Formats: sequence, structure tokens, C-alpha cells
Amino acid sequence: MSTIKSYPLSLLVVFVICVLSLAPLGSIEVGVDVPLADKWVHFLMYGSLTCVIWWEFWKQHSEANKVWLSVYGFLLPVALGGLLELLQANATTYRSGDWLDFTANSIGVGLGVLLGLVMIRPWWLSHHSSKA
Repeated sequence: MSTIKSYPLSLLVVFVICVLSLAPLGSIEVGVDVPLADKWVHFLMYGSLTCVIWWEFWKQHSEANKVWLSVYGFLLPVALGGLLELLQANATTYRSGDWLDFTANSIGVGLGVLLGLVMIRPWWLSHHSSKA
């Protein structure tokens, strides 16, 4: 099965993150003063991406493929966050790379992995026991 058919939501979230990370967007004022609001956005984007990857994985598999999950469900989202921060710093004049953004991205991925293991997999398997 092709990657596009197997992981359409994951690819869509990657596309949206890339556009949001590299587009010349100005600062967006929310109206509420949230400390480190930008870092929370990074955390939520990458946590969401990782949860979607894990959800789409469990949708197709009842057993863990540790290599696949390590690479695509953990390392790739972390690498994407690092690559986008480097591109912001070195390939744009309107964005800047930030180590704290990369840290927030990585923490989001870590939480997504935890949710994938502890919540998404058991929920999916309990609701789709014919695949287990």
C-alpha cells in the first residue's frame, strides 16, 4: 500500500507544519497573554503530528514494528522539527531558527509517542478486535 494511501492525515499535517513554519507569517496576537505561547504552539503541532502518525499506524497494524515506529513515529518528526528550524534560520530572511522551538517540538513528539503507546494503541485494539 502506498504511503499516501496509508498515511494521508500524517502527510497533510506535515504539509501544514511546513507551510506554517516557512511562510512569511507575521506575529499573531491572540488577545490572551500566555507565557511562551509560541512554544506551546510548537509543542501542540508536533505532538499532534506524532499522534496522527501513531493512529494511522495502529489503524493498519495490530502488532508493533519497533523499527518503523522508532524511525517514522519518533525520529522523523524530531528531524522534521530540526530541519525546519535550520531552514528558518538559514534559508529565510523573515523567520529565525530557535533551539527552544526545537526543544518544544521534540517534547511534543515525546508526548505523542507516549500517547500512541498508552492511549491510541489500546483504544484502537479494543474497538477493532478483529484485527488483533
